Amino acid sequence: MKKMISYKKLKFTYIKYTIAALFGCLLCVRGFVPFEKTGDNLFHVSVNGTEVGSVGTKERAEELLLEARKNIALESEDITFIEMDMTMEGEEVLWGRVDEEEAVLEQMESVLRGSIRESMQRSYTVKINEYMVNLLGIDEVRGLLQAAIDKYDSEGDFTVELIQDGARELNVLKAAVVEVAEEESEQTELAVNCSAGIQTFFSDLGQQEPDADEMEFDDYKLGLMRMDFAEKVEIVESYLPESQLIPLQAAIDQVIKEQETPSEYAVVSGDTLSEISLKVNIPMDRIIEMNDALDNENTPIRVGQKLIVTVPEPELSVTREEQIYVEEIYDAEVIYKDNDSWYTYETQVLQQPSAGFRKIIADVSYLNDKEVGREILKEEVVMEAVPMIVERGTKIPPTYIKPISGGRLSSGFGRRKAPKRGASSYHKGVDWATPTGTAVYASCGGVVEKAGWGSGYGYVIYINHEDGRQTRYGHLSKVLVKAGQSVKQGDKIALSGSTGVSTGPHLHFEILIGGKQVNPLNYLE
Repeated sequence: MKKMISYKKLKFTYIKYTIAALFGCLLCVRGFVPFEKTGDNLFHVSVNGTEVGSVGTKERAEELLLEARKNIALESEDITFIEMDMTMEGEEVLWGRVDEEEAVLEQMESVLRGSIRESMQRSYTVKINEYMVNLLGIDEVRGLLQAAIDKYDSEGDFTVELIQDGARELNVLKAAVVEVAEEESEQTELAVNCSAGIQTFFSDLGQQEPDADEMEFDDYKLGLMRMDFAEKVEIVESYLPESQLIPLQAAIDQVIKEQETPSEYAVVSGDTLSEISLKVNIPMDRIIEMNDALDNENTPIRVGQKLIVTVPEPELSVTREEQIYVEEIYDAEVIYKDNDSWYTYETQVLQQPSAGFRKIIADVSYLNDKEVGREILKEEVVMEAVPMIVERGTKIPPTYIKPISGGRLSSGFGRRKAPKRGASSYHKGVDWATPTGTAVYASCGGVVEKAGWGSGYGYVIYINHEDGRQTRYGHLSKVLVKAGQSVKQGDKIALSGSTGVSTGPHLHFEILIGGKQVNPLNYLE
């Protein structure tokens, strides 16, 4: 009986220690959280609404999320924007299993990759004056700028160099065009110079550059001499979304190709070059430069004539200088002889020109495809050109103004349907419809030749001007001057009316040159 009790006691002790051992093992097993009366000790973590696993503390969950974000960022040099919202549901447990941290981290990374909102890529912004274009890499920047100069450098003698702008706080590069260095030739030349030593140095001292007058045609280095960009080019490193980047070829098309279509302006009645300049907002000298038919601001223009007012230009222009050899027919410069008694529009050719023939070496400057300057370095005249000699006036001619204020242009100059019996079908002036009694002013200063009744004109005034022209004012209701009277431009000379052959109250106005009527609208300021 005593042995039986001892056996039971031994069995109980064994069971008790076994349970204690198992309990101790459980406490040591990774992934199990011991029960402590400290509140929540197991946290179920979700990222952007997706459960990624369970951890033992909030702090560890936050550390794992930051590590996942960092790992994704290291996968690319781009700046990545990710939706990142982590929630944790905690509970207090006696026994609880947490997930392996590597698995939780992997799940977090997977969810974050699927939540990438936008990736800001490392890129470069090329700024040309106020124009900007965004490219993915620095090689594309070089490709764009190189394409601009390659358009005019078929031999590949020049290349683009990007230089750090030390005067700027930001990381800004400047673009420069430099001649391609022939490294092998330079190294060979250096070796020769070193071996020659002092002897070469003193030998060079005895040599001088040949004078330009002594150089022969074969002594000149022909071809492309210099290149540069006409506009200021800056390159700034930036981070941009892919949607704002442009492929290289599209950038070349936008920046280098001439985008603008040439624009024309059709001359209308009453236009002058100065008025056209104001209308199209382009300087008059620029309009003259763009149109071969215009020699200067005094060149006559006609109604319907089309003038070029814009020339297509690329966003990025290239300047270059080429040295050329040319055999050409040339014209001598015109020789002018001034006549102070003539007006500026009066000219007379005293000697007709004759073209010559010459050989030249010249430095020619270009802006894109347009020649903008030429310097002749050497010239050999085979046959001398004979210049044109022109006598020209220097006196400023008088001006002409509209003889009434307001009024509606009711009949222009030239052929028309006769408005009534007795009226001419070829109108020799212009008419402005205006109420009877409207003040009429002298269009230009001069001397009154006639003031009174004239057949067809009704009451009319003729005024002779110092430039030999004459103005006429017809269908007046009242004449306020008399023959032989001197008047100044803008003096009140009459009142409008409807006398003579007239269909209603208006002013008829003519300008005569050499006794022949011309269109007055072409001469009024």
